Formats: sequence, C-alpha cells, structure tokens
Amino acid sequence: MPIEHADKVEQEIAIYKTMVNVHDLPAIFHYCSQKYWRPKFLALGFDDVNDVYVKYIKKLYPQRNGTVKIISIGAGNADLEVNLGKLLRAQGMDAWEMHCLDLNPHMLERGRALAKENNMADEFSFIQADVRQWDPGAETYDIVFASHSLHHFVELELLFEKIHRALKPQGYFLTNDMIGRNGHMRWPEPLSILEVLWNTLDEKYKYNNFSRQVDYHFVNSDCSVEGFEGIRAQDILPLCVKYFSFDMFLGFGNVADIFIDRVYGHNYDPQSDKDKYIIDVAASLDDFFIENGLYKPTHMVAAMMRQGAAKETRCYKHLTPEFCIYPVTIPEQAS
Repeated sequence: MPIEHADKVEQEIAIYKTMVNVHDLPAIFHYCSQKYWRPKFLALGFDDVNDVYVKYIKKLYPQRNGTVKIISIGAGNADLEVNLGKLLRAQGMDAWEMHCLDLNPHMLERGRALAKENNMADEFSFIQADVRQWDPGAETYDIVFASHSLHHFVELELLFEKIHRALKPQGYFLTNDMIGRNGHMRWPEPLSILEVLWNTLDEKYKYNNFSRQVDYHFVNSDCSVEGFEGIRAQDILPLCVKYFSFDMFLGFGNVADIFIDRVYGHNYDPQSDKDKYIIDVAASLDDFFIENGLYKPTHMVAAMMRQGAAKETRCYKHLTPEFCIYPVTIPEQAS
C-alpha cells in the first residue's frame, strides 16, 4: 500500500474515532430538503431516502429464500442501518440480516453497541476491512447499501467490481451520496453563481463554524486534503453508469449545499424569513440551472442493479444519470 494512502487511512480513522453524530445537520438543512428536495422524491413515489430503502427491500421480501441479506458498505457507526432495521420491523419484515463493513474499528464498535441496545444483535454482523481486503467470495446479497460512503473510496473501480459480483441477479445496489467535484469543491459554473450570492450576504452568514473565522470571500476548499472526504466524488456517477444499470435515479442540489451544511448552515435560522429567503434563492437557482443543463447536481439517490438487469430508469423529469454527469475524463487508477 503506498505510504500516502496509508497515511490517509490513519487520518480517516482518527477523524472518525470519536465522531458519534456523523449525520447531524443544521436545522436549515431540513428546511431546504423538505421544501425543495422532498417533492422530487414524492414525484418518484417515495417519501424520503429511507422510504427508498424500505420499498426496494420490500420488493424483494416476498421472493426471498430464507432471509433478505443486506450488506452496508462504509457503515460507520451503523446508526442508519439500525434505523433501517427499525423501519423494516415496523413494516412487519423481520427475516433479514445486516452485514456492516467499515475500515474503522472504533465506529464498528459503536455500531455493535447500538445494535445490541436496540435488540438487533442477532440480525447484525460487523466486518472490519477496506475495499482491498473485502472479498465477498461466494457470498451474494439481495441488497448492497451505501449511504454517504462512496465519496470516501479511492478504489471505486475495484469496489464496484466487487459489488457487482456480490449482488444477486435481481438484487439492488442502493445509495445516497455526493457526486459533485472532488473534495466537494464547486465546478466553475456553479462557483460563479455562488460567488455572486456570497457577495450579497451579511457578515454573520459568512462565519465558518469549522475555522471559527469569517470567510469574507468564498473559499472553494478541497475537503480531500485530509482523509478521504470527497476524494473521487466526481467519478462516482460515471462509474456507476459503467458498472450498473439504474432502476431509479434522483439527482439534486449544488449551490444550496454551501448554505445548509455544517460549515455555514448553523448561521441560518429556519424561523427567520430572511434566512429562508436566502435558501429559497439558492435552491431555486439550483433547480433552474440543473434542469437546463447549465450545471450538474451534487447529490444522488439511486437504485441500481447488475449491468443489463434494470429494464428502464425512473428519474425526475429528464434528469437521467447520463444527463447529470459533469463532462470530465476519469483518470486511470494505478493497480
């Protein structure tokens, strides 16, 4: 393993060693997601991303041979997986097992404790490995699940080859992830829009809750400098198109992300009409520019199958996976 990669692995483990609330987001995030993103889910027949997972598992449930076998790639603390288990039980589905794969032993230990706390110890198993070590072998799964983990992988080609191999012929690869520029930077087209908006903002909205200073000018930061955050985000969607067929695809978000994330999102109050108006402007511009092909979405929620297994793709309006790919060449990865 190259030294640089080994160093990043150590950084990644250290970053998440004590991070319990991985998925906590500012209140303004939920204002944006409910007003602008949820209607897109509803148009495809889903309430939200959790409903996507549950409904696809439910599709396979009557066809199961024994239990529905699920593996979560990059499960971390397994809080999303335990919550999914609760939702399945609430729908009367109890014949399932969840395998949680992650390279971070500290997070997996918290996941093990959480599963036990929720009386799911028998349904859960935990695998500590990175993508090179993980070998599905003859093991096949009804569902491969990856929630906000793909953008932490360098060796996406290897991962997707293994997922393709691990999927049962009619199984689903379900994901909710970031597909913008590497390191969660903005491409030039949305960046130009973002910079115009930034220059209209009061100082209080520019306070960086990570660096604890005011960013008078928007900083197009590369989050992959330390650890693996967004390391190959821009390659995820084109590689998914290459390795899988899509049963369902939803692409959304871009400029609005900056105003609702952990860095600046805490500066906005969802009870304030002015604060909501700023989000309304950013999210409305995203919808307009993405639908007109002027820039591409940064989020995707998708249900994929083995290449050729899905007959047609359900998507929001004309926003197919191919339409939402930013035109950039994927570099060859060293073996």
